Amino acid sequence: MMRLYLYLCLPLLALLLFSCQTDYAELPAYNGKKQLQAVIETPAGSNHKLVYSREKKEFVNDKDADMDRVIGFLPYPANFGFIPSTEIDRGGKGLEILILSERLETGTVAEVIPVGLIQLETAGELQHIVVAVPARPSERRINATNYVALSKEYPAVKTILQNWFANYNPAARTSFVGWRDEKFADKEIQRWMKL
Repeated sequence: MMRLYLYLCLPLLALLLFSCQTDYAELPAYNGKKQLQAVIETPAGSNHKLVYSREKKEFVNDKDADMDRVIGFLPYPANFGFIPSTEIDRGGKGLEILILSERLETGTVAEVIPVGLIQLETAGELQHIVVAVPARPSERRINATNYVALSKEYPAVKTILQNWFANYNPAARTSFVGWRDEKFADKEIQRWMKL
């Protein structure tokens, strides 16, 4: 009798676990402590671009001509992902974010503080990427919590990021447009939050 019970219950348990998959795109942009959240897609130091598939509710390799996209340049200099519950296009793509910290694994949901925004132009379209640091001081390696501090104390970080984004994908013809402060970044986040 016990074996029959296990045979019947195990498939049901597996189905329940599978259906409880986290939908990272639908997490709130701000948690209960009113702290901005970011979902990591591509960890710092990786050359393999990962993206979150809303349909599959999992992280998958980004594709370029039906092949896994591998950055043929230096690896990502920081953790790259998106702000949940934001949507910048009809495909449901979230507002992009770069977290200046030690490597965070794919699927990590991090509490962050925006310190600025980098503006790029790719194939004639303006692209905004929020730049942030961890909210917890113990997790910060760059001790700046606003744009002025980032600019004054870490000007080389800004130079590295603008050069990396201008060169990581030559086929995209990306060019650096400019930097904006954390207030502008906050306005962009509010602009793209789903209602």
